[in-house]
Amino acid sequence: MKDFTIRKGDEFIKLGQLLKAEGLVDTGADAKFVIEEGQTSVNGEVCTMRGRKIKDGDEVSFRGETIRVHGS
Repeated sequence: MKDFTIRKGDEFIKLGQLLKAEGLVDTGADAKFVIEEGQTSVNGEVCTMRGRKIKDGDEVSFRGETIRVHGS
C-alpha cells in the first residue's frame, strides 16, 4: 500500500489527478479511460467518476495498487 498526502491547503484531490500524481497513468486522457472503464475503486467500490473528490482517509485501488490518502 502506498500513502499519498494531499497538498497543503487543499481538502481533496480528484481521482484522475491522483492516478497521474502517483504515476499509475501517463496522461489525463489515460486516467479518464481507465476510470470510465471501471478499473478503479474508492473505498472498495468501483468508481467511474473521474472528478470524484478523494479526501483524507479514502483508499483508491487500481491494477493491484492501493493508495491511502492523507490530509495535509
